[in-house]
Amino acid sequence: MIRNIAIVSLSNGILGEPFVSFENEIGLKRLSSLGVNVKFMPNALKGIEYLRDHPEKRAEDLLEAFRDPEVDMILCAIGGDDTYRLLPYLFENGELKNAVTDKIFLGFSDTTVNHFMLHKAGLRTFYGQSFLSDICELSSDMLPYTKKYFEELITTGSIKEITPSEVWYEERKQFSPDQVGVPLTSHPNGGFELLQGTPVFRGKILGGCIDSMYEMFCPGRYEDMPVLCRKYELFPDAEDWQGRILLLESSEEKPSPEKYREALVCLKEAGVFDRISGILAGKPMDGVYEEEYKKLLVEVTDCPELPIVFNISIGHAMPRCIIPFGVEAAVDAEKQVITFENE
Repeated sequence: MIRNIAIVSLSNGILGEPFVSFENEIGLKRLSSLGVNVKFMPNALKGIEYLRDHPEKRAEDLLEAFRDPEVDMILCAIGGDDTYRLLPYLFENGELKNAVTDKIFLGFSDTTVNHFMLHKAGLRTFYGQSFLSDICELSSDMLPYTKKYFEELITTGSIKEITPSEVWYEERKQFSPDQVGVPLTSHPNGGFELLQGTPVFRGKILGGCIDSMYEMFCPGRYEDMPVLCRKYELFPDAEDWQGRILLLESSEEKPSPEKYREALVCLKEAGVFDRISGILAGKPMDGVYEEEYKKLLVEVTDCPELPIVFNISIGHAMPRCIIPFGVEAAVDAEKQVITFENE
């Protein structure tokens, strides 16, 4: 049972802004009700401007959380767009590798970049939820599907299996105190959709937000991001992808089909599709560009025997499951289940 969670702000510093304090309180009450103690790392609540200007402080919090013997789990506050700026402070002198201990690390979105950092450092991590986006959900409780997987993780330290959510929810348009208790609009959800290939395949999962992976190669948002990612060899080489399952999900920016194609081409040129055993693709937020993304996955991979399963409730579409990275996974699209071999 996870007793002590450290919360870190590795990307956006919004958690420390006064206008989200009411959300913070909701999340703390829910974690307390689950028997969890919360520790905010020293810089996690210092706000957007401070953390934007001090990536080294964000890095310090992550390192300290790993070194703290009382911390069982590290939970990211939320995503953002510039956590790559932590790279020099985590890898220049082996700082992260020397600090990493076997703790649960959970986050998604821009945190994809942190997952790749920790993969490089040899840690298995968990992808799919964050403090503000999930624990602090403004509905009367956490979304049931989301809560199910979070409780499983903090209770057992692992995830046994994933099945489809019966519903999906529209994005919440307002985040204000008057929205507390207001339910999200829900719609019936289909199951896992096999686009091509065999319905049964295996491998260790790695990946995350396709926008973040694209920016490791493309200087569209930050000119120095691809430079730093290359310098510190952040993106795994082609051989590291051998036999893995690639997880892809798209951000709240709802990338255009053109950008989605460019991102897939980057992965293709990196040799990923030649090595992997299959692809799991998340449902896009609000279902935007769903059909276009499915078509592009088939076209760009250009490998009919490569299994592609779409409509996983992971990442930016709500609700969210949790996917373990670095453990053997078995996908069965016919039986509508993904199981994990936890040691």
